[in-house]
Amino acid sequence: MESLNSEMQAPSKIGDRSTSDVVVRLRTQDGRDDWLYCHSHILIEKCKYFADRLSDNWPTCQIIDSRNCVEVYCQESDFDHHVNVLRLLYVATDGLLNDMWHGVRNALGILQVAVDLGCPQIVTACVSYLEAVPWEEAEEEEIIRIIPNMGAEAEPILARLQPVNPSAILGIFLSAIRFATSSPSSSMADLKSSAQEQLEYMITEDDDAPILTADDEIKSEVKQCVKRLFSRFNNVLEALLSEHEESISEEEKMQLFQSHLLDLSWACQILSKMEIMREFVSSWVDASDKIIKATEQSSRTTEIVEIKLKVIEVAAKVLEAIGYGTVILPTAKRLHLVKLWLPFARATRPLIDSATTDDEGTMTFKPDGELWQSLESTFVSMILALPSGDQAEILTEWLENQHIHYPDLTEAFEVWCFRSKVAKRRLGL
Repeated sequence: MESLNSEMQAPSKIGDRSTSDVVVRLRTQDGRDDWLYCHSHILIEKCKYFADRLSDNWPTCQIIDSRNCVEVYCQESDFDHHVNVLRLLYVATDGLLNDMWHGVRNALGILQVAVDLGCPQIVTACVSYLEAVPWEEAEEEEIIRIIPNMGAEAEPILARLQPVNPSAILGIFLSAIRFATSSPSSSMADLKSSAQEQLEYMITEDDDAPILTADDEIKSEVKQCVKRLFSRFNNVLEALLSEHEESISEEEKMQLFQSHLLDLSWACQILSKMEIMREFVSSWVDASDKIIKATEQSSRTTEIVEIKLKVIEVAAKVLEAIGYGTVILPTAKRLHLVKLWLPFARATRPLIDSATTDDEGTMTFKPDGELWQSLESTFVSMILALPSGDQAEILTEWLENQHIHYPDLTEAFEVWCFRSKVAKRRLGL
């Protein structure tokens, strides 16, 4: 009797033929046929599928040996996962499964089999594992493909992928825009760049809709953040142009100048997407003379080329907003901008083109290929919107300049000639 009790209390082990009372035959369409020696009391207790198959109510229960051998058909790709589930039935108690998944992909395969066979302890443990561990990108795509079709018991796995409520999105956007425009120290440059990149991604419509829509509250906060950024930029300009001795070196001033230009260039993109360029354009217009003067102060060739390129990039965006009527300015201001930025662009392009390649012809940095063409078109548009007398003055200077090839104002010249010739007839003068 004691020997019988001891035998009953000994833990059963899968594959132990001496104590097994049921064989599970795993079979595939490819002809694979493995026999696993199991124990009915474990299968019945922990797996609904085997509980049904081994019950008196199963249609074939009276057939000889049908209760001693259960056939399970599966795909070849799922074969190992079925074996693992059977093994896990023997250790499916709290705390014993945490180290037995061998990675996300394996756990996903086990979970699918456990759900199909109705093994609640394994399902719960597997869901807890997948919900807690990090996923690689390919694993995440696999989870998105599989888990939504597995029902409520697997839903916790998808918690990290669920849409966030609008108030949380607004909170993180406002925090990010404040940081991205705060001009942090150079040690946080990578963090700032990442924040700027994600902010632009959040409001960009691509294959998916933007994460949030820019309402009045968001637009107001963005404008205030950029206004503070521009105020700091103006302070940098003043320091660069100041003749007083200061604790900060000229090199540090130029680094600050370049850093702020990068931030302003990015801010332009955000403001343009939100259609709130007016204040930025106005601030840039007011600071244009100082910007060009400060740009000319650096004596380091590489540094000045990079700075001038960034100045041109921001100026191009500002002038485009003016030239195509996004932002309306008085005639006098538009004329001043053309006379100021056209010569700057004319002198800057050869410098940038010659400096973008090293002695071996390799590109050291690459400006936007459409930058110069876009800027040229903007100048033509701005010139043709000026009074005809001002157009004549600008075109005369262009025709007499040795750098006549850029910007090419041929289109403006042709339109001016036509308008001038037919002006009296068209206007009835």
